[in-house]
Parts: sequence; structure tokens; C-alpha cells
Amino acid sequence: MQITKLSSESILPLTCSRSGTCCFGKDVMLNPWELLNFSKEKKITPRAFRDLYTEFGGIQLLFDGKTDKKGQKSCSQYLENAGCSVHLGRPLACRLYPLGRQIQFNKAHYIYEGDTFPCLTDCAEVLDLPKMSVGEYLEGQETGLFEKALNEYLIVMQNIADLGFELLLDSGLSESGDTKTLAAWREIGKASHQFSAKKIGNDWMDLLMIPSITNETENPVIFAQKHNELLLLKAQEEFGNIQTLEELSQASILLIGVALHLSRGLGADTKGISELWIETAKSHGAKEE
Repeated sequence: MQITKLSSESILPLTCSRSGTCCFGKDVMLNPWELLNFSKEKKITPRAFRDLYTEFGGIQLLFDGKTDKKGQKSCSQYLENAGCSVHLGRPLACRLYPLGRQIQFNKAHYIYEGDTFPCLTDCAEVLDLPKMSVGEYLEGQETGLFEKALNEYLIVMQNIADLGFELLLDSGLSESGDTKTLAAWREIGKASHQFSAKKIGNDWMDLLMIPSITNETENPVIFAQKHNELLLLKAQEEFGNIQTLEELSQASILLIGVALHLSRGLGADTKGISELWIETAKSHGAKEE
């Protein structure tokens, strides 16, 4: 699919007609801070919001509402004739739409997919509305904190994965001739969201998506850093004293699974990330059949 890269000065038909068509049939992924924001706006606990309105442990917003003329279900938070019921808590994917965000060489780029501007398919009336620059649109959508959350959780994802690498490469596991660990990494990278969630299990899923953090919730950077500390502490408690090769392999697989599941909620290329990690591990002596 064609990708069009944009600058902050790019002028596009970005004034929304508020028709609500973009609230149907989408895959809206969530990171833990976004799930928390949704729950605060809904005035329920993060656990309740996750259990009622998300799938796969909390990484994807549930679309189970009214069906449109294309047979697509609306977002669980969409109200007919009213729009989003939790608009102030909406995640980055909704704030950016119809734009996407792509990170290359540690720099974020804004994009849209396809040969024509996405809104024109269902909302051609936007052509009659005032145009604005990408920068003006992002400022109006207040994406700043949500972009910081995404950036910080990419770091958390890598930190979790690094522990999986250590258990494979620095413990004697890879030197033993083990081949099944990398095979399992690959399986998780290619798997469905449902398989990935099941592989992690409830305890790790709860810590990954609804951590017990009650302060600093307004600042996504501090929130993600505190969350990172909780995840690393749990890993240390569970895997700090394991000794057998089988235990080391299972621990490495689990931690890579947690990192890859988080990547799904970040809207990342999970399969591509897993392949990169596998090749990195192999370059440091790990083996795969």
C-alpha cells in the first residue's frame, strides 16, 4: 500500500465533519496509559474498563456497537447521534486519525495510507471545510502527551525484551545448544492477539495493562517509568534464582511474549520486531533449527 509522508507544514482537509464514520470497523490499539485515561473519563476502574470494553487483555478497544451500512460494528464508546462518549480520554490512534505515525531512525513521521486522502472515501464533504496544516491539526487534537506515552512505552517494551535476551544469552542457555527458545519467540511474533494473550497468562497481563500506580498518572513519562520498575521487579522476583535450562528457556519465552504483546498495543510491527530480535540473538550465538 502506498504511504504518503507528511511534514508539519503539509496542508490537508483535516477539519472534521463529525459524521462518525471513522468510529466503525477500526482496530484501535491501546497502551496501559491510554487504557487508564479511558477509565478515568468513564469514571470506572482500569480493570473494569479493560474487562468491559477491550479485547486480548486490554490492548485493543472493543468494537461491538451498532452496525453501519457496510456491516462494520461501531466502537464500544460510540453513541448514535452523539459521537464518542469518552472523547476527552480518547487514545492517540483516534486523535491522529486519519493520519498515522511512523518512527524511523528515532524520528516520528506522520503519514497516511492509500492513493487518496482517507477521509474522502466516506466524508467527501470535508473538501468544503477549511483546510489546516498537520501541525495545527495535531495541536488541536492535543496529541503531545499521548505521543510521549507511546515513545516511553517503546522503551519499556525493549527493556522487557532485554531481560529475555539476558536469560537466553548470558545464562549458558544458548551455549547449551538450545534451539527451541528462538523457535518460540518466532511463534509468538507470528501469532494472533488471542494466542499471545493466552501465552502470557493473567498475572503478567494484569501487571502489563493495569498496573497498580495511583500517583503521577497525569504524566505519561513518569507513569511508564514507574510501570517499567514494577515489571522488572516482578521479573527479578520470579526468575532471579532459576537454574535449570528448561526454566531459563520458559522465562525467556515469557518475557519476550510480554514485550511482543505490549508491542501489539503500541501498534508496532510485532512480527518484524520478533524477527529483528531473533536475528540479533543469533548474531550473539543463539541457535535456531
